[in-house]
Amino acid sequence: MAAAALPRGLPLVVVPGMLCDADLWSEVDFPAGHEVRHVTPGRADIGSLADDVLASVHGPFVLVGLSLGAIVGFEALRRAPERIAGLCVMSTNAAAPRAGQRAQWRSMAGLIDEGRYADVVERILPGMFAEPAPRREDADRYRRMARAVGSGTALKQLAAQATRVDAVEALGGARCPAVVLCGTRDALCPPEFHRVIARALPEATLCEVPGAGHLLPWERPAAVSDALRELLAAVERRRAATTAHRPPVPASGP
Repeated sequence: MAAAALPRGLPLVVVPGMLCDADLWSEVDFPAGHEVRHVTPGRADIGSLADDVLASVHGPFVLVGLSLGAIVGFEALRRAPERIAGLCVMSTNAAAPRAGQRAQWRSMAGLIDEGRYADVVERILPGMFAEPAPRREDADRYRRMARAVGSGTALKQLAAQATRVDAVEALGGARCPAVVLCGTRDALCPPEFHRVIARALPEATLCEVPGAGHLLPWERPAAVSDALRELLAAVERRRAATTAHRPPVPASGP
């Protein structure tokens, strides 16, 4: 039996948001020929999470992040811009935490410490979809994913959120094509947040998805799939141009 062909393209490192895991991306049609490496945030500070992303693959890669996953991506970009050959971020915020957010995270951590993780999930759930009262099947799917992530990881993610810093300046150091996606009905991270991100990135395309909420890969998987195909095409064009302009290596020997 012939050995299976290895992926030819750059790997994709895919990072979900809080209380989300790889199921978030289950309906996304990732382009063929690329290894997809899922990294669920599971440590208590953004720097360590960025290190996990950078250690997940060798060499350059394309980073795909939603919400907290994108925030982790911003820090990975700050630390190693030369490693990130393409950037796709969605449903996120590049600003530092506000006082009100910090208070909410402390409150939720307190509920988890009291054994009330289910209450935290219910508190977060209305902001995940375009409608505050989503369809029952959508709400139940989110609850199942949050249960799979678990209260221990949720506590670490809440702690990590509190270590965020303003990432807008760091975005200017990107050396790669980028796409920024948002739902026009994302109550948690509205389009204004994404316009700031797109303006800060040197080579960004902004895509506002009409009628969508926070969990774009569930609500509009086709839009995410299309954006990834366009991004990877831009990355490959950049790689081809770089190779074409690279000076030839001198021949060795007599």
